[in-house]
Amino acid sequence: MRTFLRVFLLLVFLVVAAGAAGTWYVFKEFDAPGPQAPTGTETIVSIPMGTGLNQVATILEQTRVVRSALIFRIGVIANRKAAALRAGEYAIPSGASPSQIMQILIEGKSIVYKLTLAEGLTSATIIELVRGHTVLVGDVIEIPAEGSLLPETYVFDRGTTRKDLVARMQADHTRAVDELWVGRAKDLPFSTKDEAVTLASIVEKETGVASERPRVAAVFVNRLRKGMKLQSDPTIIYGLTKGVPLGRGIRQSELEKPTPYNTYVIFGLPPTPIANPGKASLAAVMNPAQTNDLYFVADGTGGHAFAATLEEHEANVRKWREIERQRAAAQNLRR
Repeated sequence: MRTFLRVFLLLVFLVVAAGAAGTWYVFKEFDAPGPQAPTGTETIVSIPMGTGLNQVATILEQTRVVRSALIFRIGVIANRKAAALRAGEYAIPSGASPSQIMQILIEGKSIVYKLTLAEGLTSATIIELVRGHTVLVGDVIEIPAEGSLLPETYVFDRGTTRKDLVARMQADHTRAVDELWVGRAKDLPFSTKDEAVTLASIVEKETGVASERPRVAAVFVNRLRKGMKLQSDPTIIYGLTKGVPLGRGIRQSELEKPTPYNTYVIFGLPPTPIANPGKASLAAVMNPAQTNDLYFVADGTGGHAFAATLEEHEANVRKWREIERQRAAAQNLRR
């Protein structure tokens, strides 16, 4: 009996010792440096949405950022962090320990991608850019309403759906318009947010100089107050091509051609925006500069010369025509 007891106790000791040694080994390996990346810098690892711990560990072993999926699983379970691991695309540093990799996946600092949308793009052009971004998934079936997207730089993870990204653009646009509408100037010659967006889209297409936007907005606001036609060239182009550049100057026949968007023909605003305006143009329309200007024309520097009277405007136009003639002559000499 005593012999049996001694054997039993010895077995228990050996099991406990083996368990302790195994635990020590697991935690040692869990904190030990991992494999070196072939490039010597980092390895890109993608963890899909809905991936469980076992599959995460397998992916890490298959991509050779950990030596043992089992060690990673046990270490994560021991730290009670299995539910905290997040999906995403990660840049795992060369030699990172399983413990460090666990922390990277917990923090969720995955690789992000960007899509920059310039102010003044049409909705069709924006959707074309969204469809062309290779890390986005899914499709966008319908083109959103013109002027309903906010041009910005959007940051997203691989696997983000195109539908979700477009929804963000629409939500950001709505939020920006709502915030600016609250602080708008009094007695503006339009009464709805939609009209404000339409006018902002015209301002956006008329000038690329940020400091000019409030003054360009003032010209159109003053014209609306006086019942004058807006006479904006970009509205003619939109009526002809839905915003696709003509690649040439506007013809006299096109200036006179009636379309719902030709503000040389119609009074007031066109029926919809002609592009997607940015925050600066929206803000300029909601709070335009306080001027008497009714006209503007290019001044040769990339900006515009403004005028309150037709006589002043005609003088500015003559200056611009002379600049055009000088440039044409210089171009001919270079040929």
